[in-house]
Amino acid sequence: MCSISVIMLVYNREKYVSAAIESVINQTHKDFEFIIIDNGSSDSSGEICDRYAVLDSRIKVIHKERGNIGSGRNAGLEHAKGQYITFVDDDDYCASDMLEFLYRLIEEHDGDIALCGSNKNVEGVELENCVFDELLIMSAEEAVVELLNRKKYNVAMPTKLLKRELFESIRFYETGKYDDITVGYRFFANAKKVIGHGKPKYTFTRHLNNNSNFTTNDLLLTPIQLNEYFAAFRERSDYIAKVLPKLAEFALYTEWSYMISMCNKIVSNNLEHCQEQLNHIKETLTQNYDVFYNSEYLKPFEREWMNKYLSKE
Repeated sequence: MCSISVIMLVYNREKYVSAAIESVINQTHKDFEFIIIDNGSSDSSGEICDRYAVLDSRIKVIHKERGNIGSGRNAGLEHAKGQYITFVDDDDYCASDMLEFLYRLIEEHDGDIALCGSNKNVEGVELENCVFDELLIMSAEEAVVELLNRKKYNVAMPTKLLKRELFESIRFYETGKYDDITVGYRFFANAKKVIGHGKPKYTFTRHLNNNSNFTTNDLLLTPIQLNEYFAAFRERSDYIAKVLPKLAEFALYTEWSYMISMCNKIVSNNLEHCQEQLNHIKETLTQNYDVFYNSEYLKPFEREWMNKYLSKE
């Protein structure tokens, strides 16, 4: 058994995948296996991965038929033998000491999850993404609160190192497009201890073909993306209320907070193709108007948006 299994799902990333692979194989921490899942690529991505596997015995390439991100990650988990698991995306890249940094955090503090900070590369410009300058040693409740606040870290699976035992009861959904939001919070809710430090050791690349391109351009929001997020956050609120009941009210607030934020984006950007989703938001928040409006967590700008976009009646 090696210390870490690195899992990378690859699909049609011939422009980026070499840099992603090299950022992994050049890590200062050497004791890892690198499982690459070629998710039915129609370009040369799979061939590029195979060439690297010839050069580095730690790499294992698995070619599968096209599926969603969750099915690819689950395929990687089936082959993973590491004590810890981490995920790298095929268009991103890691700092050379990322694995060493995360491994030291999780081992020194006996954690179930360790996480680091990150940057984002937007059209060649590197910007801070999730960066903070402190060590966090958190319980499950504390870690979920920070996760839902989305100020110090987010739910994206890269930047996290997780004990393999967490995957015995939690796997990714094999339907849908946004697997991180549907499952990621569950790892935190079931962890005994989460260790975080915000030094940026990973860089997310944002481009037009990126699965999360809407995070840097509101005009790219789609009904499919919104509907999947609404369903995921509804399920998240119920799950957290069951596993961490003390956080039930806060989880519900964050679900509605997302909705009022999307309401503002849809109206401000005149996204006519999202009118059905806008109606859903207004109906849901109107039904829960008093609870949301009087929530101890509601921020002043959210109250302003409610006054602007919603009618209590």
